[in-house]
Amino acid sequence: MPPSAECCSWFTRNKKTWIYPPGGILLAARKILLISPQPFFQWRGSPIRVRFNILALAGAGCSVDLLTLPVGKGQKIEGVRIIRVGNPFRVQNIPIGPSLHKAVFDLLILAKGVQLVLRNRYDVIHGIEETGIIAIMLSRLSGARAIFEKHSDPGSYRNGFFRNLILTVYRWVETLSVRYADAVICTGKGLVRQARRVGAGTPVYHIFDIPSSLVDARAKNIARLRNLLRRGEDEVLLTYVGSFAAYQGLELLLAAIPLVVARCPQARFLIIGGSRSEIADCRQRLREKGVDLAVSFLGKRAPDRLPNYLAASDILLSTRLSGVNTPLKLLDYLKAGRSIVATDVEANRLILDEETAQFAAPDAQALARAMITLIEDGGRRERFGAAGRKLYESRYTFREYARRLAVCYASLPDQTGGDHGSIAR
Repeated sequence: MPPSAECCSWFTRNKKTWIYPPGGILLAARKILLISPQPFFQWRGSPIRVRFNILALAGAGCSVDLLTLPVGKGQKIEGVRIIRVGNPFRVQNIPIGPSLHKAVFDLLILAKGVQLVLRNRYDVIHGIEETGIIAIMLSRLSGARAIFEKHSDPGSYRNGFFRNLILTVYRWVETLSVRYADAVICTGKGLVRQARRVGAGTPVYHIFDIPSSLVDARAKNIARLRNLLRRGEDEVLLTYVGSFAAYQGLELLLAAIPLVVARCPQARFLIIGGSRSEIADCRQRLREKGVDLAVSFLGKRAPDRLPNYLAASDILLSTRLSGVNTPLKLLDYLKAGRSIVATDVEANRLILDEETAQFAAPDAQALARAMITLIEDGGRRERFGAAGRKLYESRYTFREYARRLAVCYASLPDQTGGDHGSIAR
């Protein structure tokens, strides 16, 4: 279909080509500076979401410059240029949460960003997390529009005086980012509420997370993994995916495992994620409790390999303790079509309910009881799995993600006051 009259007027002024991206949104092909303060690419929440942003925008005909850290695996995406700042610390990894290293890298990103906006004419500058304020500063310098994308609740990372001090400053900076951006993107309902409380009228868009991989599990791979991971036909596989950060609740799971194994010796736990040192520490603690043989640590797995592991499992675990953003792994769990045990906290409740998960209070005894319930009830597992898959198919697909992102971009006024695009009729 042809663009609307409003779209045609913007097209005439800017002399650009209209693109029909997934979801039926008309966007004018434009130049975007996307700023990410996380390693790219790396297997964790924010970098995965940044990759989806890039894929959606590039697929809509946009030219994207990604300004990011000097850490991460290289990616080649048509229409995307990856620009990395220097690495004065020679670091190989950046942990989740605030740190002195990240603060210095943010300054380097700001300096590089100034160079880029002086050399390029960007239509939109899109900043992730703490680089939202950098995006706003650069937009004021260049005349571009600014988007701030909020992925997390700073309160989730509170741990020690130094971190708490940094987080206090970050909350203040985040408030400024919300108030002065042209649009704010949030990943969960709780984050949307936070942004709207301080936003002073800034448009806030809820663009929920989607599964970390666009790849579907394959039957032959599922069968192979089940044979590989189980020691006997009667074993039930319970899988945890995620980092070992305190708010993820892995400590809670480690405390519950001996209780489960004592009642259900057929339980076998798989833990995906963690560094070598973190895994070694957990293994030693489980060994001291006499249950180390019931747990396999698989380390990190690339997002495109994860669907097969999840589909090969019987029960998937989300032991989150705090935060108001949706755990990314829950979307992978729903897509896998397997039953879920989740702690009864706000983060898990954002997308799960009693139809899609077995909830447990965030303590070891309650978590163990929930896992035992599903281990002993195969029919209940099947019902939860089917309901979860249905929820994924109805809402949490890449097509819907791209559509919502395009709506946000299309709503931004250009420098002359018009819109950058509109919904196709």
